[in-house]
Amino acid sequence: MSARARKPAPAPAAPRAARAVRPEVAQFLEHLAKERQVSPHTVKAYARDLADFAEFMDRFSGGSWDFATVDRLALRGFLGAMERRGLARKSMARALSGVRAMYRFLQVHQGLETSPVRAAKTPRAARKLPGYLDRERTEALFQGAEARAGNDGDASGLRDLAILELFYSSGLRLSELVGLNTSDLDLLSDQVKVRGKGRKERIVPLGSRASRALRHYLDAREDEARRPSADRSAVFLGKRGKRLSARTVQRLVHRALDTVGGDGLKTHSLRHTFATHLLDAGADLRAVQELLGHASLSTTQIYTHTSVERLKKVYQQAHPRA
Repeated sequence: MSARARKPAPAPAAPRAARAVRPEVAQFLEHLAKERQVSPHTVKAYARDLADFAEFMDRFSGGSWDFATVDRLALRGFLGAMERRGLARKSMARALSGVRAMYRFLQVHQGLETSPVRAAKTPRAARKLPGYLDRERTEALFQGAEARAGNDGDASGLRDLAILELFYSSGLRLSELVGLNTSDLDLLSDQVKVRGKGRKERIVPLGSRASRALRHYLDAREDEARRPSADRSAVFLGKRGKRLSARTVQRLVHRALDTVGGDGLKTHSLRHTFATHLLDAGADLRAVQELLGHASLSTTQIYTHTSVERLKKVYQQAHPRA
């Protein structure tokens, strides 16, 4: 038996949570959480991706490296390793985004001069077209919700209707809706203040039906709001007076979507429906971008696939030989 075979087996790798985090990575994650107020989910994702990158660099360099010595060859090796692991292009792009953000932090805060990520191309993932409701099913959704609100005899039906109306009227994300406080609502001016990704605030108009549904719900929820443990600042409350959880909102929206044959549609589909119907009606793409709170116009452009019907009507009306 060879000497190599006689060596004891290496100890199993420690769980990632127990592995030491490089000091500069810890500083970067703290900067994201405290100074930039990035969401905890994003911080955790960056932490995982940077841990993967550090683990790869340990193998690639034999354990001796720092961010200043990483070159393009190492970065290409990292991307290749992820591809061999069978990671989706979306996951690879997210990991590269985390490494790129780490290098920007080092350049600004620690004077690092060069970044190997600057010339790296982000793997492009195939974009899935967002699911949404057509006009007919949207009307059926609200007819059913209005009927349930009238029959339930308590605040829950009115609450569920207000949630559906708000999603469709203002295009909110799930986290944005759950985090709403009563102080964010301006029902006199029919608008709502929304805290989006990165704690960025935006003012979004409320449709008249959404505003009316919210008024009716807020009037009807007095029993829940009077409980000693009630979260009176929250807009949407459960039966015990606590702020409604994201999981509860997802369940009630999915039940409502199932009633109109929304198989495969999720809570986010109401946000997609909001954007799709605006563009189909001729809304400006940049206006829709601001309403959705998208940082990049390219993110909003995915909705333009739904405007074919509107473009055909324009063509028929304007082209001499249509």
